Amino acid sequence: MFRRTLLGLLLCATQAFALAEVAPDAFVMRLSSEVIDAVKSDKAIQSGDVARIRVLVDNKIMPNVNLQRMVVKSVGPQWRTATPEQQKRLTEEFKTYLINTYSGALTQVKDQEIKLRPVRAGANPNEAVIGTDVVGKGDPIQLDYRLEKAGDTWKIFDFNVLGLWATDSFRSQFARDLSAGGIDALIDRLTEKNKSIAGSKS
Repeated sequence: MFRRTLLGLLLCATQAFALAEVAPDAFVMRLSSEVIDAVKSDKAIQSGDVARIRVLVDNKIMPNVNLQRMVVKSVGPQWRTATPEQQKRLTEEFKTYLINTYSGALTQVKDQEIKLRPVRAGANPNEAVIGTDVVGKGDPIQLDYRLEKAGDTWKIFDFNVLGLWATDSFRSQFARDLSAGGIDALIDRLTEKNKSIAGSKS
């Protein structure tokens, strides 16, 4: 009995410690700090090597993003009418576009630090909004994240820069192409944008 009780206490303690480690604000702080530290310590990135920045984003940030949810929120109802092949192609181009978006922001990182704002509990325990300020020279930059619980960790499914949520911005950008030519038109436009960005940064 004593052994079972002890094992039960140890299990509860282990679970509590694990939950504490994956608190949403701790997750955001860890990820943000790792990315900024990587940028600051890489001379190639500091000199403007965009290819290196893209590799960093793809390896460090994207595994922590729920890409599927971001695509669905950004495209809206037409996502449900797309074929599996269209959804696959759109997701691939959206991922490249998102990496380019993150990479562009990281080229501006110099001496900034991340400061967490107080966490407010939401109605859904499996989702959280974490607010941060990017602090450096000049005024702080508001950068917030919408997170969802994914097993024993969290995933980003939206982010807010200076008051504008990314998926709302993308949805507004995509609406014209979707209205004019549907999913194929949006895929073509994203492909064109990604090629243009790659050409201008190469």
